[in-house]
Amino acid sequence: MATLTHDTAVPSRIRNGLLLAALSAASFGLSGSLGRGMMNAGWSPASTVIVRVLLGALVLLPVALVQLRGRWELLRQNAPLLVMYGLAAVAGAQLAYFNAVAHMEVGVALLIEYTAPIAVVLWLWLRHRQQPGRATVLGAVIGIAGLLLVLDLRSGADTSWIGILWALGAMAGAAVYFVLSGQSGEALPGAVLATGGLLIGGLGILAAGLLGIVPLRTTANPVAFDDFTTPWWTPLLALGVITAALAYLSGIAATRLLGSRLASFAALTEVVAAIGFAWLLLGETPGPIQLLGGALILAGVVVVRLGEPATRPTVATSATASATTA
Repeated sequence: MATLTHDTAVPSRIRNGLLLAALSAASFGLSGSLGRGMMNAGWSPASTVIVRVLLGALVLLPVALVQLRGRWELLRQNAPLLVMYGLAAVAGAQLAYFNAVAHMEVGVALLIEYTAPIAVVLWLWLRHRQQPGRATVLGAVIGIAGLLLVLDLRSGADTSWIGILWALGAMAGAAVYFVLSGQSGEALPGAVLATGGLLIGGLGILAAGLLGIVPLRTTANPVAFDDFTTPWWTPLLALGVITAALAYLSGIAATRLLGSRLASFAALTEVVAAIGFAWLLLGETPGPIQLLGGALILAGVVVVRLGEPATRPTVATSATASATTA
């Protein structure tokens, strides 16, 4: 039996958890700019994601083997968790997002995906009776308001029901990521969960490509950014090492320290990081309204943190139940 991470952060661990969450958010935030460069050079989104996550799994594999220490039965016991994490939190979330942006504006799709913290709060409330307090609700409202400003959405955005459904699928995948990342490290070490999830997710997307569900296309063209051009393998290496291996490993560690609820709100800072990297690498300068939105996102995280109870009630559940009902 595994234990779902107690969803109220221990005060003595909060600072380390928030630092890890910031590292994870920054690492994930870099992926958009690097991925845009790869796709501008001729790579398909699916091919970029496949190499990114499989390379990330390869980087984490030695760490996972050390943490596993020959306890191969853990893989068998947590097989449903690993499969759900890989297919939903890794492959499903990314494929759904790319399909969403094929039918609607990127900003709208991203906004829908980043309502995941609200889904996490609702899940913890309905499934584990962890009713959100006033501060959590207020923090959610402030954070979402900040996202609206950061994304700087225009009225009359081009949307479609198909695009909305895909974006909701990406949101569900992101919520599953936070819930499953909160599984107790006593049962399955973080590097093992990240490595298994990335491997299963990458192979899942590869299978989708081979079946013709998503296009697979690669090139050896140089990748051009705002002020420089680099060989194709440089951003691809950064995608695997930084935005996959480091991002998922630090994100899992942060969630186990903070709990799924607070970690999911802290991850909203990824949008701020993504805009910052787009400014540096793609020349997409954020406006004053986006900077204000970034400040509101951070304020929302602080408010959610202030609303966290001082103790962490234990919520016991099997890994299989968590993986199949998230």
